[in-house]
Amino acid sequence: MALSQRYRLLAPLALVGAAALVLSGCAEAGPGDGGSGDGKGATVKIAGGITGGEADALNQSFEQFTKDTGIKVEYTGDKSFEGNIVTKVTGGSAPDVAIVPQPGLLQSLIETGEVQKGTDTVSKNVDEYWDEAWKSYGSADGTFYAAPMLANVKGYVWYQPASFKEWGVEVPKTWDELLTLTKTIQEKTGKAPWCAGFASDAASGWPGTDWIEDMVLRTAGPETYDDWVANKVPFTDSKIKTAFDETGKILLDPKYVNAGFGDVKSINATAFGDVAAKVADGTCALTHQASFLSANFLQVKTKDGKTPEVAPDGDVYAFVLPGMTEGEQSIEGGGEFVTRFSDNEATKKVVEYMSTPEWADARVKLGGVISANKGADPELASSEFLVDAMKLLQDKTTTFRFDGSDMMPATVGSGSFWKGMVNWIDGRPTDQVLKDIQAGYEN
Repeated sequence: MALSQRYRLLAPLALVGAAALVLSGCAEAGPGDGGSGDGKGATVKIAGGITGGEADALNQSFEQFTKDTGIKVEYTGDKSFEGNIVTKVTGGSAPDVAIVPQPGLLQSLIETGEVQKGTDTVSKNVDEYWDEAWKSYGSADGTFYAAPMLANVKGYVWYQPASFKEWGVEVPKTWDELLTLTKTIQEKTGKAPWCAGFASDAASGWPGTDWIEDMVLRTAGPETYDDWVANKVPFTDSKIKTAFDETGKILLDPKYVNAGFGDVKSINATAFGDVAAKVADGTCALTHQASFLSANFLQVKTKDGKTPEVAPDGDVYAFVLPGMTEGEQSIEGGGEFVTRFSDNEATKKVVEYMSTPEWADARVKLGGVISANKGADPELASSEFLVDAMKLLQDKTTTFRFDGSDMMPATVGSGSFWKGMVNWIDGRPTDQVLKDIQAGYEN
């Protein structure tokens, strides 16, 4: 699979533990003690936007490493990480390691001059275990800095198989069939079929960018997608407006959203992960979200009071958002990058371990996530769905593109684009929204 774009394969990953840790912000995660010459006895502090139960699992993934090396790892999650990490780095408050979910943000951090270059060991691991394109996402001006970490596949539509059976409907094979399915469910139930949530604190709006990226890939094709990400095709181009118009057939239609939460504008007030509970209890028939949503289902209950089973014949499952014609299988995705600021031996050993199949297996085995590390075992994934998603990510026949907004400059990808999606849902005309987003390139 040739990966041409980068990610947020990512964007925030979801809850995976039975209980969430109460974690402080990364402002308290200053550089750790380098320890002895071999790093033994040191504490390495990692900061990122991953919070809740998944932060708990991230800390657990280092238990064997700590036993083997004597190096303690402390990860601290901050929901506002993406909006404040550059300021903290330039202000002298960088953590030892940051888990950065957007290549655009990574480039901004590299420009501060504070990011350490990747070690030879990390570089060799990335060459061996990832597609060549992943290394370019973690590089700048030919210099390698950051290895990829976890991954997720975007562009899924989550649903209840039992409800589909009850309504006599099937998984759609084209976009038009999906629109027909939406209409059919609305007519059969008298309720809005779809739910969506764009709220994500300082990152609010990013779930909307995923919708648009999926639609650009499907309506305009991968080459136009690449040119759009590179700003060779502006947001104001008719091809991008078409993607907004198609998405609006669902997200801007009051008959079709926002199941369980309110009207169209309630999308902006709904946390992106909260849709899982509504799909699990049957309130919401359809939602568009990445593979990480499977982890959110571990935190909710079905109407019977049990944890939903994610399986083709289980309580919930997902299909890839269909293309314009039958047979197309296009996905976008993302992933985080392990970014080192401290140059002590302990920190080097931690980031080197995180670039190995052993760490990927340790984290995947804890549940809720997948990895694009070719040496990792997809059979260790915590559900049939995640096993399939991990294999899909590695499938050379799948058209894959990295999350577009994460490849764009931060002023656009995590700036005007995120904000534009919020304004669009609030009712701002599409043409104005497109102009506003494009203006982010001028900042």
